[in-house]
This record gives sequence, structure tokens and C-alpha cells, in this order.
Amino acid sequence: MRLPGSAVRTSGGRSAAAALLLALSVSACSSEYRATSPEEVRELANGAPARKARQEVEAHLRAVVRAYDKETPLALGLVTVNDTCVGGGEKEWFFQTGDDQYRIRCHLHVTAWFGADPARIADVLDGVFTAGDRAASAGAPAASVPFGHGDHHRRLVDYYRDRGPNPTGPDTPEPAQISDPSQTLSWDTVRSSARTPVEEPEACVDDGPPVTRCLREPPSTTVAEVRARHGMVFRLDLGNAEYYKVSKGEDPARTG
Repeated sequence: MRLPGSAVRTSGGRSAAAALLLALSVSACSSEYRATSPEEVRELANGAPARKARQEVEAHLRAVVRAYDKETPLALGLVTVNDTCVGGGEKEWFFQTGDDQYRIRCHLHVTAWFGADPARIADVLDGVFTAGDRAASAGAPAASVPFGHGDHHRRLVDYYRDRGPNPTGPDTPEPAQISDPSQTLSWDTVRSSARTPVEEPEACVDDGPPVTRCLREPPSTTVAEVRARHGMVFRLDLGNAEYYKVSKGEDPARTG
């Protein structure tokens, strides 16, 4: 007996819906489709590959901070370390962000605040660029100052020596930042009528190693105290380095 066309379509639609529900229920139980549990995130973050990668990237970023403190006129006053590992989400069937592609991702961000004499800002910047020139002539070691005496940086020094115009153009705000792909150096404005100071670090709201770490060294030092001691503040931001990632279906023992 042949069913009417509408009945066939209804039956087919129900079968397709049932198949989709079955696929969704099966995928929800699969490790490749479910969200990473907090327990699994902690286990992966505490594994040997993650610990090794964490130690290596933090050592490198701290070495960059030491290079600024040793090779430039800047005086180190405060360092913060923010380290976060997050688990991947469940399978994204419709609105895809990529959060379902990994089991865990870990990022580390190091920021350092330095003091300097605002009356010597031209000499301070010149010293930073000289340190960058030395690093470049030595083959640019990884843990070094990347900013040398390029054209814009020369004009920046001249601007602060009152020997040239604002290098960003007439009627523009006082320049207070230089950057490259790996780091950003910013400072208190000192020539503008409306001063824009470097901000304090955000308060630590969560510190639960190895999943989250929030360090402040020295613990009680503030940016305001560094400014009061030296006159002005420079801030060095060392990116947001992804140091560890395990994709769904990947063996974490082979990662790192």
C-alpha cells in the first residue's frame, strides 16, 4: 500500500529529526564534542608539558624585563604576571567561535612598570633606543629591547628635546607609546596640559595555580608609589603569549 506523499514527507521528516537528536545525544557523550571539565583543565594545566612550556615562556618574558632594567635608564619598580588556562567548550553546531576546537589553552601576560625622571624623558627614550641598537648589532637576542633609532624614534627624541615637531603630526596628542608585535612601551604624558598617567594594574581576582596565577612583585607596591619615587612611569606590556594548547582528540603527551 502506497502512503500519500504528505505522509511520506512527514515520516521522513520525523526520521531525520530523530537521527539528528540521536547524533546530538551521541556527540554529547564524546570527548571530542563535550566541554572540557574543570577537573580535566586542572589536570592538563598541571601536566609536565604545560609546566615546561609555562616555565620557558615566563623565564623569557622576565628576561626581557631585566634587559630593560639593566640596559636602559629605566628603573624597575613593579612586575605583574597573569597566567590563565581555560577549557574548550562543547561542540558548536551553529554559531562557531572556535572554542570547541581545543581541550585547553593557556596564556601568560607579563607587565612591568619603571620609574624615570620626567625632566630627562628625551635622554631616557634615547637610552632605550640605544639599547635597541646594541641588541640589533649583536644579532637581536630574543630577550632584548626591540626599539632602535629608526626615523620615527629619532623624531620622538627631538620632539622631547624641543628640536622638532610632534612626530605624529600637528595638532595631535602628545605621543606616549611605541610598540612592535611582541611588546608595547607606554609612558606618562609630561608635556600635555591634561596629563594622562599610566594606570595601576588590575586587582587580582583569582589566584588558583596551575589554572590561574596572579602575581604582583613587590606585593604591596603601587604605580603611584613608583611615580612618587621617580617622577614619571613607563609601562612595558609583553603581549599575551599562548604557551600551551591541546586540541580536541590530541594526545597531551605530544604537546608542548
